[in-house]
Amino acid sequence: MKKNMKKILVCLLCVGLIAGLLAGCGGESAEEPAPAPPGEEQPDDGQAVAPTKIIVGVTPKPHGEILEVVQPLLAEQNIDLEIKPFTDYVLLNPALKDKQIDANFFQHVPYLEDYNSQNNADLIWTVKVHAEPMGVYSKKIAALDELADNARVGIPNDATNGGRALAVLENAGLITLREGAGITATDRDIDENPKNLKIQMMDAPMLARALDDLDLCVINSNYAIEANLNPIEDSIFMEAKDTPFANVLAVRPEDKDNEAIVKLGEALQSPAVKQFLEDKYQGSCVPSF
Repeated sequence: MKKNMKKILVCLLCVGLIAGLLAGCGGESAEEPAPAPPGEEQPDDGQAVAPTKIIVGVTPKPHGEILEVVQPLLAEQNIDLEIKPFTDYVLLNPALKDKQIDANFFQHVPYLEDYNSQNNADLIWTVKVHAEPMGVYSKKIAALDELADNARVGIPNDATNGGRALAVLENAGLITLREGAGITATDRDIDENPKNLKIQMMDAPMLARALDDLDLCVINSNYAIEANLNPIEDSIFMEAKDTPFANVLAVRPEDKDNEAIVKLGEALQSPAVKQFLEDKYQGSCVPSF
């Protein structure tokens, strides 16, 4: 009888031990919670959430420099901003349209609108950041009244910046455009040209180098800065600082409400960026917000 009781007790202890082991194994193999759907926050399990990455195409100066100010502001909000420089701004909108980048920052609204109309595109802008007054530069004269007849003048060859450059020459008193010529004016829209200036249209990045050969060039401030020309000190005439050609952040329509894009726009209009523009560029890049 005693032997039977001992066997029963041993069996009960073994069963209890096995049940405990199984319970322990079951706890270790419990399934982890499924990840939250896109757009929803992950549960707080103590693990860091991977940053959201966005790629923004820019011309190196000043746009790339401005985004360098923005990078740490976005990093604090768990956004990884990759700055992708392009030396030729003509390539930036095609890159955005073809989804090679998430946004671009280099252009003003008339340029964007002209690109859309010419390329069956629907890119949009989200925020205005700064304006870059165009300047007239020369290595051959120090003032406009020294300009000789038949002088050769270089301007950008894209539709909107070419017309803008001609308007700068008009404001400088060198030519008169026909009434209503507008932003897409070309040399065919020149109504009066008392000095018989020879207008030469070329790719905007080439204009600073063309100063060695031409008498005058009208140059976008971003390319002037890249060529170590100070628009305030080195130009002999400048577009008014209240120019309507504010540079904007551009995106594809479906991304305008993307949280990372919205935060990028907010950072571009932050006090830190405004202070940087005023301190760094001294009037050659004017805040537009």
